[in-house]
Amino acid sequence: MNKSELVDAIASGASLSKADAARALDATTTAITNSLAKGDNVQLIGFGSFVVRDRAARTGRNPQTGASIQIAASKAVALKAGAALKAAVNN
Repeated sequence: MNKSELVDAIASGASLSKADAARALDATTTAITNSLAKGDNVQLIGFGSFVVRDRAARTGRNPQTGASIQIAASKAVALKAGAALKAAVNN
């Protein structure tokens, strides 16, 4: 499912116009992004939690040359699926 398909599903499920559904989706993703950028977690009960995880610096390899390279520490976003989402996927 891509963004336009998701907007269509939101519009039909919530009896909204596609434009209103697109604005609602954009506002939701912006709010989640801003919260994660501040370091906060975002919990959607029944769906899951978006969390920011720290990745430590590490040594990697360039696959073309085999040379060692240093990979800097970074942060990554992860989704910890909630029980309802896990159950829906496994059925």
